[in-house]
Amino acid sequence: MLLKQSNGYRKDIDGLRAIAVVVVIAFHFGFLPSGYLGVDVFFVISGYLITGIIYREIKNDKFSIVEFYIRRTRRILPLTLFVVFFALLFGIFVMLPDDLENLAQSVVATNIFSNNILQAITTKNYWDIANEFKPLMHTWSLGVEEQYYIAYPILLAIIGRHHKKLLIPALTIIGSASLILYLLPFNDFIKFYHLPFRFFELAIGGIAALHLQEKVFNHKYSGLLLTLLIMVLIWGQYFIPKNYAIIATVTLTLSLLISSNENNKLSSLILQNRISISIGVISFSLYMWHQVILAYSRYIFFQKPEKEHILIITLIIITISIASYQLIEKPFRNRNKLKTNTAIKTLAFLFFLTTVPSLYIYWNGGIIRDVPELDIKKENSSRNIHAKYNSEIFTFNKNFEKNTKKTKILIIGNSFARDWANVLLESKYKEDIEISYTNDPLNSSDFKLRSKSSDIIFYSTANKSDVNKLKLDYSKIFIVGTKNFGINNGYFYNYSGEGYFKQRTFMEDGYIELNNMLKTEWGNKYIDIINKIIDKNGKVPIFTDKNMFISQDCRHLTKAGATYLAKIFDEELFKIIKKRDNYI
Repeated sequence: MLLKQSNGYRKDIDGLRAIAVVVVIAFHFGFLPSGYLGVDVFFVISGYLITGIIYREIKNDKFSIVEFYIRRTRRILPLTLFVVFFALLFGIFVMLPDDLENLAQSVVATNIFSNNILQAITTKNYWDIANEFKPLMHTWSLGVEEQYYIAYPILLAIIGRHHKKLLIPALTIIGSASLILYLLPFNDFIKFYHLPFRFFELAIGGIAALHLQEKVFNHKYSGLLLTLLIMVLIWGQYFIPKNYAIIATVTLTLSLLISSNENNKLSSLILQNRISISIGVISFSLYMWHQVILAYSRYIFFQKPEKEHILIITLIIITISIASYQLIEKPFRNRNKLKTNTAIKTLAFLFFLTTVPSLYIYWNGGIIRDVPELDIKKENSSRNIHAKYNSEIFTFNKNFEKNTKKTKILIIGNSFARDWANVLLESKYKEDIEISYTNDPLNSSDFKLRSKSSDIIFYSTANKSDVNKLKLDYSKIFIVGTKNFGINNGYFYNYSGEGYFKQRTFMEDGYIELNNMLKTEWGNKYIDIINKIIDKNGKVPIFTDKNMFISQDCRHLTKAGATYLAKIFDEELFKIIKKRDNYI
């Protein structure tokens, strides 16, 4: 049975927002692996509410696209720009150049609502542990929603003003096309970040709003639907494939939006209690602030928060969110307190104040001060200093010279292989060797010739099937091991206690296991980097013996790091390069 809603405000929707933001925050804390699905709950709610608002105004001949954009601007942009300003200001004082450069990119992208596009181009992986230290990582979802807000009202206005009956068919066609796109075998990161693959989530809420027109279904199953939604948000990864978990979340959220939840004891208790409603009311502030506070907590104070840390961080997030709701969100939404002209001028100032410095920081590669530990000086700033060092090895992607007495070394593999090439080039044997490098041997036309001409072959983190596929000579082959220097250097850079250069860290999960597997497979043909640097506590050094960072990103070597490993492996390199005929 359909019921007419008594008024425009629904407490249960704020309750749904509360559930969504809580599971997202829990996910970013490291709990609830399926908590990221809370964002999909927000998408469906947005589609449902925005469509209802626009359609009512179109039906009453009161809709104005300009007025809609002004409302959205007053609702979203003030808090976004304040959060961005805080994130940038804090980053300027505490971040290392690479991290600050990445933050500057995110600031500009967030300000123009395109951080989803930036992340699809750069990180390509929402689940990369490096994202835990990025204060604006979460604003990708804001990009998706705002891109939707820009295009969607124009579509509704064009069709709704002249062909109202075509609204539902049009949304159904576009939403179905989006769902089909989502189900097709595109890369996961493309489907995750781009609006065309997400539009069906917003469209399905819109279709329901158009069809029901402020009515809801009165039934006794809303408690069951809510229970199923909570189960998916908490345990979905255990019983539903990732793609279908999003569809399940969308379906269950929609089912609750079109239900009269106040007439069911369980759903009413969970969604309409004072705590849920209060959390829902400040959910936007909670969402925007939580990652900023959490990322900087990890960057400065503790890489992996313990229970007591989590409680403190949670209280800080709640306190700041309440304050920002009262001091930023409410005033900017209230035209009686803050006129549109004043609001726009304030937002323009904040936009300028964050965008221009970010462009400067990005242009200078995040280098705004000297960082001796990275051999960086402000007056010599340039972008991608360390990436360029790692990538210089591409100049060796060529065949060996003829009639040379140098030891011919073929290096195969990804950026870790390029790191090993740099180790060789920083070693005392650099004048005795000639290097040829390839990262794509299967598509290298002269690879067989290079392989045959080589005296030694170093292959990074390869297994025997990789070697057999290339038909390499086992007598020449050495497998270069993996390596890792933690998750992020920010925590160590901001350390102010004794023994700054003696700091050590645990490696990122999985590296020791991979190292042990490769070592077992290759035996004395394995270059075990980790074994050379790990201590009895399972930790590896952050700095070289010359007080320089071994790695700028915890994965790849700085020049100082390559020199450091070259010294450590001096004996092994001597045996391999100088005494290779006797090497066992």
